[in-house]
Amino acid sequence: MGTEHEYSVNDPELAPLPIVDSIIGALNGEIVNDLPFGDVILGKELQKNVIEFVPAVPQTSIANMERVLCDGMLRFHRATGDRYALMGLGMHPLLTLDQTSYWDHEDKEIYDEYNRLFDLRQHGWLNIQALQVNVHYDAEEEMVRNFNRMRSLIPYLVAVTASSPFVEGRATGAMDNRLLYYRKNQERVPLICNNIVPEKLRSGKHHDEIIESIFTELRKIDGEALCQEWIDSRGVIIRYHRQCLELKVPDEQECLRSDMAVTAFVLALLRADLDLEEDHDALLEMNEAAIAKGTAAFRPELLRLYESALRTATAEERAYLPLVRKRIETGSLAEIMSRRVRGGESVRDVAKDMASRLRDNRPC
Repeated sequence: MGTEHEYSVNDPELAPLPIVDSIIGALNGEIVNDLPFGDVILGKELQKNVIEFVPAVPQTSIANMERVLCDGMLRFHRATGDRYALMGLGMHPLLTLDQTSYWDHEDKEIYDEYNRLFDLRQHGWLNIQALQVNVHYDAEEEMVRNFNRMRSLIPYLVAVTASSPFVEGRATGAMDNRLLYYRKNQERVPLICNNIVPEKLRSGKHHDEIIESIFTELRKIDGEALCQEWIDSRGVIIRYHRQCLELKVPDEQECLRSDMAVTAFVLALLRADLDLEEDHDALLEMNEAAIAKGTAAFRPELLRLYESALRTATAEERAYLPLVRKRIETGSLAEIMSRRVRGGESVRDVAKDMASRLRDNRPC
């Protein structure tokens, strides 16, 4: 398994700093897309104010993965003179689109093409941060089974991990604004995102046919340059070259401990004996409820899922799962932050607390 963590780079007052290229250049001597950095890899993202932390090698232990990532973050702060505040969450809650831009170094031609076809000056491109959970598979049967299990879990995972209730400093009423923007960022070719929930998969060949249908639609709008495996933007993605499934729906959480709890929940649920909804339209409707309300949409169902996860979890995973139960019972991070703002705190002060929690690895 492996995880990918996207964090905004900010000044101490949480103003976004679109300088990830300069930071990587200073650490490496030249600007590159990915920088080996001890036991982690620092990577660029599309938006220049976001940096990615990824374990350098796949992991078999969640606890070890947490340690590796925490050490990497501490090393980053030391190497950069402790000048920057990193922050998780599904979106930067204060960012306006004039405060950042997209990557203009290696692979610039790809981003220019995205910009030509889809217009990158949107929150769905320049202001989204996901926790990505990568799960290895050994054979096609396992790949298809886990892909279909993940797609049926999407609404529940969105509900538990929602952490983006604010856009440009204002509450919108939705708990997961990242997905509201994300699902529209390539709407000229709807198949690319498929409204987040992918089709139920029959086989590897079926998957390849779906991807080819995306390529066909891209060619109709002169988008041949984007006809690559990485164009797939649905909530669950098959990465053949890494032999893993990539779950993209969770919002980034406030700290690594919370990310690891989500990862433990996903892994345990992949082993559980579950009776889940499979109809695509029904899953879309459920996902709308999760985006709008967070855990409030599915609390009884989430508690039943939690009990199933607890029964199949390893001893190590069980150490992380109580944090998921707390989220189910008291609300997703978006619900927690929204309550605090309704109670009189400013969005900025709540965001500063979230940044400090990432630094200290301190869950809400």
